[in-house]
Amino acid sequence: MYFPNLSPAFGAFVDTLPGKTVAVIGHARPDGDCIGSQVALARVLGARGIEAVCVNEDPIPRRLAFVSGDETFRAPDEWLCGDLVRICVDCADPDRPGKRIGALGAAFDGNVDHHVSNTHYARYNFVDSGSAATAEILGGVFFDLGFEVDAVAAQGLFVGIATDTGQFRFPSTSRRVFEICGRLVELGADPAMASNYLYEQETMGKLRLLEAYLSSLRRECDGRVCIGALPRDVFERTGAGVEDTEGLVDYARSINGVDVGVILEDRGAEVKGSLRAKEPRFRVNDLAARFNGGGHACAAGFTATEAMDAFYPRFLEALRKHFTDVDAAPAAERSL
Repeated sequence: MYFPNLSPAFGAFVDTLPGKTVAVIGHARPDGDCIGSQVALARVLGARGIEAVCVNEDPIPRRLAFVSGDETFRAPDEWLCGDLVRICVDCADPDRPGKRIGALGAAFDGNVDHHVSNTHYARYNFVDSGSAATAEILGGVFFDLGFEVDAVAAQGLFVGIATDTGQFRFPSTSRRVFEICGRLVELGADPAMASNYLYEQETMGKLRLLEAYLSSLRRECDGRVCIGALPRDVFERTGAGVEDTEGLVDYARSINGVDVGVILEDRGAEVKGSLRAKEPRFRVNDLAARFNGGGHACAAGFTATEAMDAFYPRFLEALRKHFTDVDAAPAAERSL
């Protein structure tokens, strides 16, 4: 079995769902793992005669629209009221689905996730922080339980794994990842089509946004950190959308000698940050936690409720302390 500690309990949970309507809830500003996992879970439940709908606070990004197949995504105001089973996917904490969903005050019945910072907030939690993606967990559990996975679900799971492993480049990429993806391809997942939609359909606005980000890059902490910032008016100036920030931070991380790449979005009264590390030992999830964020050892994010001018020096101070702590860690921990 791929997930002997999760699959039996997940199967028992699914056995309680016939006759109920399930809302499969993703996080705000959804990415490939979120959308792919939602689609796959909804379709697998549907194949078992269980009514399931996908619910998101924000719309599906343009480049991920192909993943949804014929699944319809609903607004939370319409679909999170009444007697529903609420299952979150790829959400580390109950705030991750977004403010509109949180305002409804509904409890969560299920929680399927791979973030090390997951707070086990649901009635039933299926969490494995050693997995590269939530889609990896779902794919493995579906195979363990012998659930039917059609071509659309397989494509969704493949996209979720491919995007969260950085096209199979990140340290979380494992033998199990390739085994599960191989089975998904056998079931109809199309890697070439996924690559075309994900990486070969950029807009001029995205390229102008990339230009603005690259021109803002600066090295900090003796060159070990590279930070790029996006001003408030950048989307209006470039014609890009918020979804076009996806992947920008990887350019900062890719620079020779840089250990951690950062993107900061100035939102006036807030700063949204994304952190990417080259090695797990840098544990950027711990750094994000200083600003009420979280994530993985190599990929994390946060939203700080203060203006950029006040936030930036505080962020630099936190970076310096974080690197001091990382460098002072015992050799066994530094090798993680």
